[in-house]
Amino acid sequence: MSSHNLSSPKPLPERAADTTAENPWPVRLLSLKISDYVDKMSALWVEGQVIQVSRRPGQATAYLILRDPDVDMSLNVTVRTTTLDAMPTPLAEGTRVVVQAKPTFWTKRGTLQLDARQVRPVGVGELLARLEHLKRILASEGLFDLDRKRPLPFLPRKVGLICGRASAAEKDVVENARRRWPAVQFEIRTVSVQGPNTVPEVSAALRELDADRSVDVIVITRGGGSFEDLLPFSNEALVRAVAEAFTPVVSAIGHDVDTPLLDFVADLRASTPTDAAKLIVPDVDEQRAGIDQTRQRVCRALTSRLHSERRLLVSLRSRPVMADPRAMITARRQELDALTGRARQCVRASVHRAGDQIDHLRAQVRALSPLATLERGYAVVQHADGGIVMDRADVRPDELLRVRVARGDFAVRPVSEQS
Repeated sequence: MSSHNLSSPKPLPERAADTTAENPWPVRLLSLKISDYVDKMSALWVEGQVIQVSRRPGQATAYLILRDPDVDMSLNVTVRTTTLDAMPTPLAEGTRVVVQAKPTFWTKRGTLQLDARQVRPVGVGELLARLEHLKRILASEGLFDLDRKRPLPFLPRKVGLICGRASAAEKDVVENARRRWPAVQFEIRTVSVQGPNTVPEVSAALRELDADRSVDVIVITRGGGSFEDLLPFSNEALVRAVAEAFTPVVSAIGHDVDTPLLDFVADLRASTPTDAAKLIVPDVDEQRAGIDQTRQRVCRALTSRLHSERRLLVSLRSRPVMADPRAMITARRQELDALTGRARQCVRASVHRAGDQIDHLRAQVRALSPLATLERGYAVVQHADGGIVMDRADVRPDELLRVRVARGDFAVRPVSEQS
């Protein structure tokens, strides 16, 4: 048992993939392994933004903090003071630089840093070329298209304002907006508007205000500055954050000549913070004047309509039919009387003609009537059954016959010729 305890410990794995829960690497070994790996890296060029410069008099080494301008990530950099002195202009915080450096790893602290050998500032021309390239990429994705821009509300319930702390831009927007519309409400977020913290702070404030449903429009503003000062407002991450916002965004960065990429993606660009105040709320005096003008136009239109209708009524009342309503009845009565007289005449004439025709027909009938023949002396002889005697042979001796004459009838009995 004792011999087992005194035996030598297990050898440590050579590779990270060979470590297990029973046989792990100690922290010191991991740190040495990382240091060995980093030491094998060659010197390289890296770009970033200087957010801190620490240089003490008499020391040969200066310390920088180099930050990625698009994400919240930074590295410590050591550089010889002679390298900094060789730069054409003193290195200031916020400067975009490219650094040739050798990565090193401090095993005791477990931190990665860069040992700089050359530091070169990124020129304005190069930055402009990069911004132009980024602008073309974003435009090709449709982020600057007019059809995706949303209209601003006529009168927002609440205005979200992203600006610098105690800045003149904040004062310009708030005072000018309240001068135009005193009841306007603001939800203000003060952030860094210059330097390395601008992009994350502005983006965070934008997301917070965009999530507030009572905020109807968001204004991102700052005063004028140098080209480098306004670079954060051309940052790709910030531009995409504005493009993804649901609330309409107004960009009011710098002066009229300043055109960061934020101006192109925003729903509306204001040339200055003061101009932004004019765009987000209407002017109460202008609205009142417009209402007064509209009221006057309505009154004039109604008055003109009343006068026109009154003239029409007067014209209608002056017509004969309206002056004497019985005139139309009288005219129609006269027409009716005339028609009635004509109808009576027509009927009377028709009756006379019909009477004449009847008399004529009566005369014809009388002329053709058997009675007229009888009146000329003729008689009608009939058998007892009413039959007409047409032939002498039809008469029997002693038959009682009926003789009809013009004025009556009588019976006869024929006598035979022998008697």
